[in-house]
Amino acid sequence: MFHLKKTTVFLITFFCCASGFAQSKDLYETVAKLDSTFFAAYNSCDMNKQKEFYSDSIEFYHDKSGLETSKKAILESTQKYICGKVTRELVKGSLEVSPLPGYGAVELGSHMFHNNQEKNDQPHASKFVIIWKNNNGKWTITRVISLH
Repeated sequence: MFHLKKTTVFLITFFCCASGFAQSKDLYETVAKLDSTFFAAYNSCDMNKQKEFYSDSIEFYHDKSGLETSKKAILESTQKYICGKVTRELVKGSLEVSPLPGYGAVELGSHMFHNNQEKNDQPHASKFVIIWKNNNGKWTITRVISLH
């Protein structure tokens, strides 16, 4: 009887952990795809696609320029200072994704920005945090912390 209880507890624990791992893997793949799609739009200056990703209540924290809460201002700055001048590259193996129950997910990682205007400029890795909100399958960026 004791072995049966022990085996039952083990199996319940195993399946709970296994299903949690599968959900985490699915979440990781979802967020990795969102990151890839968003930054493809960023790198190609697809402002309409970027606009779809940003929440209307965006908070963008930048270590040089501070807090920006205007979606319009973020898009205008990207158009003016990034388009055709800078491209972003995710550092391989740096992406981490964690669930935010009842909200969405947090994405952590490192990326590099390549200055296309100054070919001798050497990019360096910097850290970022993106908070994703899942609203019935529509994912939006609600918070960004960009550390250069």
